[in-house]
Amino acid sequence: MSAVNEKAKDAFQRLLAYSRPYWWRIAVAALGSLGVGAMDGALAYLVEPVLRKIFSGKETGIFVLLPIGIIVLYALRGVCRYTNDFFIRSAGQLAVQDVRNDLYQKNMGLSLGYFFHNETGILMSRVISDVAIMQEGVASVITGLFRDGISAVSLLCVIFYRDWKLALISFVVIPLTVIPAQKIGKRIKGLARHGQEKMGDLASILQETYSGIKVVKAFGLETREVERFRRSNEEFYYFIRKNIKYEGLSAPIMEFIISFGVAAVIWVGGSSVMQGTRSASEFFSFITAMVLVFTPVKRLIASYNNLQRSVGAAERVFEVMDEEPEIVDLPGSGDLGRAKGEVEFRDVHFKYDDEYVLQGVNLMARRGEVIALVGPSGGGKTTLVSLITRFYDPTSGSVLLDGVDIRQRTVKSLLEQIALVDQETILFNDTIANNIRYGKIDATDAEVEAAARAAFAHEFILELPEGYETNIGDRGVRLSGGQRQRLCIARAILKNAPILILDEATSALDTESEQMVQQALNNLMHNRTTFVIAHRLSTITHADRIVVLEKGTVAEMGSHQALLENDGLYSRLHGMQFKA
Repeated sequence: MSAVNEKAKDAFQRLLAYSRPYWWRIAVAALGSLGVGAMDGALAYLVEPVLRKIFSGKETGIFVLLPIGIIVLYALRGVCRYTNDFFIRSAGQLAVQDVRNDLYQKNMGLSLGYFFHNETGILMSRVISDVAIMQEGVASVITGLFRDGISAVSLLCVIFYRDWKLALISFVVIPLTVIPAQKIGKRIKGLARHGQEKMGDLASILQETYSGIKVVKAFGLETREVERFRRSNEEFYYFIRKNIKYEGLSAPIMEFIISFGVAAVIWVGGSSVMQGTRSASEFFSFITAMVLVFTPVKRLIASYNNLQRSVGAAERVFEVMDEEPEIVDLPGSGDLGRAKGEVEFRDVHFKYDDEYVLQGVNLMARRGEVIALVGPSGGGKTTLVSLITRFYDPTSGSVLLDGVDIRQRTVKSLLEQIALVDQETILFNDTIANNIRYGKIDATDAEVEAAARAAFAHEFILELPEGYETNIGDRGVRLSGGQRQRLCIARAILKNAPILILDEATSALDTESEQMVQQALNNLMHNRTTFVIAHRLSTITHADRIVVLEKGTVAEMGSHQALLENDGLYSRLHGMQFKA
């Protein structure tokens, strides 16, 4: 239990730390809170002398000015309240904006393996939904501490000044509210955390179905997906319903406990008025202050519930921010500069969890060589090239670039040496020019066009409504598969890196497009070390060496002709494809 409390305390402290840069906003809000609290205290304090003068002294002039005084008092109170609300909420928004920026930056810095082990929807939920709950908590807590806290303190001062004995009677029950408040607050925190997890599940379903809507429609599975979403939504409602129940119980329980104090005050104070030991105006002033003070007290309790919900969300956010990336720059890592392009795998083993994907791979790619990787699915081809980019590090063994272990170089400088064209055409909801510029952010329009021409994409780009400034939609949905692939190739051409990785780079192309792009790829591969993953063996007959991977080991290696004559696995795969 203590570990849980420490975790919550740490999350809360870190949450408040994000508010420190905006201390001046909080200070202005505090002044506004001071004004609100002072007005509440002044109102309660002035009730007794005003009533005494009106009804005892028969001073009608004060009676005439009283309505005007009340209007002015509440106008000033309104200005102070607005000042408090505006500056405290804007400070909270800025603080949580920083949290969201840091969280996204942290996500971008985590290793690829992290994203394979966590659903996209859940990660999205933490950045959007959890941070929004944190924002509500920051604003609520700071508002509660200043405005409601100051109001409560000023009114308490009036109460104790008027009659400390009655004050003690009225507030002897306050400590009794702490126990249910804590229990309800902890329950709300746990439910908020589980509720956010279910919100993450909902986001995952949305992300999957929207991105895969073509498959859903093609197989007529709309009803199945709707039912899956309905079940997940019902589970989310289950936690929210409980959260509503406990939040709804909070105020009635507090009011019921407080009512004992109010009843005792009325009984004791009313009796003293009837006995003549206390004036009616004094008692009415005390009752006014007591009733007023319970409002900020109740709001403070509500703020505590919001705090618990916020801390639950903050714990989920800070879990991600505390995640350590698997791939980091080692101490003393240096920049590569422009690499020559010699890549060596030296006794490389790699495993996912407990299953080995690569075992004892030894391979040398000299500068300018084209190395083709072929073999059955699951043989480790994509994993092997992923080690070059340090998406993963070998379990044992090493990958060397120009004779130096790539772990002795910074990840940033390593990735500058590599251009990747993946089998999955990843494009962004942006213009064609900006998608190509992913290869070189500061590229000129002329460089972008040259890369597009080399990828045989220039002609179809000019046919689009706005040419290079045409927005291609989410994941390039407005383009054909071949067009998307050619843009990815143009992006790689623009990067002009010494090492090129082509993972099924022509798999999405029709015959005509493949012929055009293959010519562009042949030009691109000239004088570059190239790793080509291919299932269609007809596309890699020109490779300097073909490496056949089977179950994570190198089964064969050699030229196309030599492997055919060897009558091994490559020859059998080749025969099956051409027979088909």
